[in-house]
Amino acid sequence: DFASAFYVASQICLYRRKLRTDVAAAFPAVSSEQLSELVPNREELNVVKLYAHKGDAVTVYANSRNPVLFELEKTLYPTVYTLWSYPDLLPAFSTWPPVLQRLAGGADLMLPGVMVPSCGLPQVQQGTLCAITLVGNRAPVAVGVATMSTAEMLAAGMKGKGFTVLHAYTDHLWGFGDKSYPPTIAPLVAEPAELESTDDDDKDEEGRDALSLSAQRAVKNVCVSTERMDELLHQCFFHALKCKVKKSELPLLTSTFLRNYMFSCCPEGQQLDIKKSSYKKLSKFLQYMQQQKIIQVKELNKGVESIVHIDWKHSDIKSFVVPEVFSAVSTAPESKCGDGEQLYHAPEIIPLYGVSTKMAPLFQESGHKKGSILSSSEVRNIIISYVKTNELVDETNKNFVKVNPILCDCLLDKWEQDEISKLKWDDLLSRCLEQLQPYHQVTFFGHEPIVRKGNLDPIDITIAQRSSNKKVTIIKNLELYGLDPQLVANTLQQRVQASATINTLPGAKDRVQVQIQGNQINHLAKLLLEEYQLHRKYIQGLEKAPKLSRKK
Repeated sequence: DFASAFYVASQICLYRRKLRTDVAAAFPAVSSEQLSELVPNREELNVVKLYAHKGDAVTVYANSRNPVLFELEKTLYPTVYTLWSYPDLLPAFSTWPPVLQRLAGGADLMLPGVMVPSCGLPQVQQGTLCAITLVGNRAPVAVGVATMSTAEMLAAGMKGKGFTVLHAYTDHLWGFGDKSYPPTIAPLVAEPAELESTDDDDKDEEGRDALSLSAQRAVKNVCVSTERMDELLHQCFFHALKCKVKKSELPLLTSTFLRNYMFSCCPEGQQLDIKKSSYKKLSKFLQYMQQQKIIQVKELNKGVESIVHIDWKHSDIKSFVVPEVFSAVSTAPESKCGDGEQLYHAPEIIPLYGVSTKMAPLFQESGHKKGSILSSSEVRNIIISYVKTNELVDETNKNFVKVNPILCDCLLDKWEQDEISKLKWDDLLSRCLEQLQPYHQVTFFGHEPIVRKGNLDPIDITIAQRSSNKKVTIIKNLELYGLDPQLVANTLQQRVQASATINTLPGAKDRVQVQIQGNQINHLAKLLLEEYQLHRKYIQGLEKAPKLSRKK
């Protein structure tokens, strides 16, 4: 028995030694220390047969937790688990997060999906084994073989197949391990010159290390935030296409698609912000989706893009699973208005006030600093508390408040400071609100509140004179109130039997205006005030309506 055990042990030892030799030959850049970690002497090493990325049968070498290497046609390859520990083992090419789902499904990486960094692509030859990462994170998510050299990729205009993918995060091989998520590994942002040091700099080494660590943490946080926003953007896009948009609604303004469809698919407690994604702009994101042949976008009017076609049979839409939190809501019947469209809910609009530099001393006692945003009731309570705490109520007439130096500096003009010693309560509060910076909060039905600086522009209605003394009605700022300009134009066009068009709003690339023949303010007023239930104070220009003739 002892001899048999000794023989088995010796065979395992020889097997490990051969595997270690094969790994060293396959990856010359691996150090002896890394080699011992990959193929340890004592830790358990299992050899199993699995089906990998495209159904290929592979030999997998796994430790007690995860597959470390896999062998296909007598060639060794690292798994993503191994590359997370050694991210620089292979030359790496980056792609966008939405591509990952396609790679995991068995697709190869096409060159249009490869990001070309400012420093250039890694130099590789045809057949070179490469890692594939996501933008902003060096942790590889796939392993592939280059189908052409870097020079050939660039010469081809970054078109065609770039990499044959052998293994990807979330495939069967990854599922054999502990199914952990990719770590966040910050990009290499330091320039070579920054890494040089001299003996004179040794005394600053600790400070530089601390600064470097802080910078790396900041970069990691940004990367995590960007990846999560990309995932959320991807989820809201496919959710909107699968469950919200109807063929009859095409063409659909891209701005309307974002505001009325994608935002409504955002999970509660999260906020979709394209500027925080790797795409930065809606047009860039939709352009990518158009390259994937999921949608088609056209500029139907100058400067105004619309989605004109959606391929609902596309595998990415068909395979998308609506998050469970929306499942119950999705099965409920939708509320409709008379025209068969989704019921419009007027947004809740609340004016807010920001503490300015000038007003900061007045709000300091309440713990609010410059930039703090408050509601009118909060401002009122803070001012009342300040007056009472500082005993500024006039003893002879409690309708007045004595002006102390802080109130004087914050609320009075220079010419008033020597003349005014008391203010009425109403005057005090109104002056305070006037001196604060205006903000507003808009809450659309089913969405998180949005806070913006400045006052909310009203829906602006004007009458313009055109050739042959013809009049047209121009409507602006509908999007600010969650209204689809195209829907408003179509509704008015049907009701008044006059032509309506959508044009880019001068000076605003992402906004449009509706133009309809004739003075249609009376019809528009009925639509906005009675049907959409908007408050009259948010509509400007209703007084320009033509006077209705009275029938005798």
